[in-house]
Amino acid sequence: MVTLDKLKIGQCGKIQKVLIDGDSLIRINEMGLTEGAVLAITKKAPLGDPLEIITRGYSLCLRLSEAKNIVVKVVDCEDIL
Repeated sequence: MVTLDKLKIGQCGKIQKVLIDGDSLIRINEMGLTEGAVLAITKKAPLGDPLEIITRGYSLCLRLSEAKNIVVKVVDCEDIL
């Protein structure tokens, strides 16, 4: 298992644990980033921050500081891309 910020463009992961508390956790959950959700890294900004991911059929951007607190298991991308 690795943190979301370690995935490369085109890699997919399944969220195992979200290590964020408080209001930030509520916002992350509202974006659909909950345990068990599968996501793919589609783009990274030139300096690496933010990341663009696709999950549950839509794209969203996530700061590296948030991605470092989301533990994922690398999975096959067949169901995502």
